[in-house]
Amino acid sequence: MYREKLRSFILENYLFSNDPKLLDDRDSFLEKGILDSTGILELIFFLEDEFQIQVAEGDMVPENLDSVQNLLQYLDAKVAA
Repeated sequence: MYREKLRSFILENYLFSNDPKLLDDRDSFLEKGILDSTGILELIFFLEDEFQIQVAEGDMVPENLDSVQNLLQYLDAKVAA
């Protein structure tokens, strides 16, 4: 459910494409140059707005936000809480 929304957001806003082949769920946004610090903030705003969650300052780490796969795990934990 979250996966397609996340992938679409990243593809459209940062890769300027709708080609799903351009983004693997394990791709590191920072290592691949997909997102910079401003992009991470935009991603956080998207997560909070789209999924009605609050991203705490302590949650703003690569383990939570640096790939689609990490985001999915993070969202699953936040929504279940």
